[in-house]
Amino acid sequence: MLPADFFANRPSADRRQWLRGLASAALASTSLKAAPTQGITLRFSHVVAEKTPKGLAAKRFKLLLEERSGGRIQVLIYPNAELYGDHDEMQALQLGAVDLLAPSLSKFGRIGFPEFELFDLPFLFEQVADVRRITQGRLGQRLLARLSQQGLVGLGYFDNGFKQMSANRPLLTPADFVGLRMRVQASSVIAAQMRALGARPVTLAFSETRRALASGVVDGTENPISNFWTQRMHEVQTDLSLTEHGYLGYAVVANQRFWMKLTDNDRTLVGQALREALAFGNLIADTQNDKALMALRQVGTTRIHTLTDGQRARLAHAVKPVHQALAKRIGSQWMVDLNQALKQHARG
Repeated sequence: MLPADFFANRPSADRRQWLRGLASAALASTSLKAAPTQGITLRFSHVVAEKTPKGLAAKRFKLLLEERSGGRIQVLIYPNAELYGDHDEMQALQLGAVDLLAPSLSKFGRIGFPEFELFDLPFLFEQVADVRRITQGRLGQRLLARLSQQGLVGLGYFDNGFKQMSANRPLLTPADFVGLRMRVQASSVIAAQMRALGARPVTLAFSETRRALASGVVDGTENPISNFWTQRMHEVQTDLSLTEHGYLGYAVVANQRFWMKLTDNDRTLVGQALREALAFGNLIADTQNDKALMALRQVGTTRIHTLTDGQRARLAHAVKPVHQALAKRIGSQWMVDLNQALKQHARG
């Protein structure tokens, strides 16, 4: 795993050369564990723990695909940023160093698709059903189709639920955020959200977040409860505020060259197994977050705060300019289409 600033002062040519070297190394290492000569080995990398909804969905996908292919297609899963992390996984996929990723939707903004940051808008979705109206509708499919411009194949979406705020004090009003250094993933929308609340956003890889919290590099962060629990953030954060302010979801994407080398039958096998695994992941996302919250209450190391309707409304009002700024950056039509889809759901 690389430090966060590994690429900071290196020209893009150096980064590409380094990743190509890793791609060759990854191919060499995985060949030792690959299926028989006529078989296929699919390398699936992600950055979270195996017991999170994403980790469990990945394991389900592996089980289904290997079983249905009679072992001819093997899936090698690399969790917890063991192979690539937030800073390099997208480049690794584009270069063919891995075959499949499940990055958070925020990460597509960095590679030329800022419209994916619609999903990062704070206080946009009231419930997961609202999100599904987008991901399973025409707007979500339009977004996935755009990924082909960067050599990627968008295969589907799945959830990790809603995010909560944590720090070493309760975060219930905008005033509570003032002066805090809050870890964020690389999303212009999430950074703007923190600035609107009076905090200073600090972009860090997910795998580095707990250490940064423990050492005081950052003061707090946002996460679904399952991530907060599995990363043991409760050991380094005294307060968790149940803000339910934003959604965290993922898109499963494949390297286009790898995907096109598969036969039609194998693409069907992979697609079916993946759809079932994503449905499984969506089904357990709320359950895992509920279990994690129960575990946090039992451990008792972190104070848990439930916001009133008034407190949530004040936070939502403070971040309203973030919506307007994104509309200006990506074009107002995306926001119009998004709001129309949400209204249709409300009428339904």
